[in-house]
Amino acid sequence: MSAESFSDASFDARPYTGGCACGAVRYAVAGEPLMMNDCQCRHCQQRSGTGHGSYLTFKDATVTVSGQAATWQVTGDLGTVKGHNFCPTCGTPTHLTFPAMPEIFIVHAGSLDEPGRYQPTVALFASSGHAWDTVAPGAHRFERMPD
Repeated sequence: MSAESFSDASFDARPYTGGCACGAVRYAVAGEPLMMNDCQCRHCQQRSGTGHGSYLTFKDATVTVSGQAATWQVTGDLGTVKGHNFCPTCGTPTHLTFPAMPEIFIVHAGSLDEPGRYQPTVALFASSGHAWDTVAPGAHRFERMPD
């Protein structure tokens, strides 16, 4: 029996790479996302300029960031301080970091080199969503952040 027989066909060992529109800020993440989600909280609506933000969350992954991102720190709805990292030249949001949780690294799905790898399964803060904003069909919806 070949080793291929035991492999998970859905596993993709390639790193997740991406960056800003002008190329000044780049990232590479080795590992599989813990979660891929759309978030409809009011903060994500304002930050994205649309009805939701789309994210890939990694935990304990090997992360490389090149270029100098600017950071805007904000306290989220549940009191968590998060750093929104973006290119100071073109303004593209690229990733989020959390001072209290350095093991977590979140990338904006739209900043991926291969955005087709984004396959959301969860929609958060659906209670803040708008009828005109369609999030991933079939995604499990939570009215707020699950415990």
